[in-house]
Amino acid sequence: MPLEAHWQRTRSPLRELTKRERIVAIGTMVGTALAIVVLIVATAGKSRPEPGPGCIRATIAHVMGGEELNACGQRAKRLCAQNATREDPNALSIQASCREAGLPLS
Repeated sequence: MPLEAHWQRTRSPLRELTKRERIVAIGTMVGTALAIVVLIVATAGKSRPEPGPGCIRATIAHVMGGEELNACGQRAKRLCAQNATREDPNALSIQASCREAGLPLS
């Protein structure tokens, strides 16, 4: 059997917050919200530049998952030639990157 006025006693706060405590709590919440917004705005967008002329960047499947393959100059030309006739997903990704860089696939 519930005790008389037990519900009200368990649901009432021990004390009310003072005006200063409320201001500090609201200021902390506003500051945290602003910090989150600033962090999102600062990290949003694409900050990585495109590969330079004669360079390729392809994402390929590797042992631990996706890996980014970067190559420039003769190495890029050699990779394009090696993967020109292959049909696997890695080769197709390399071929697409070679086309974007304007490198021959033969």
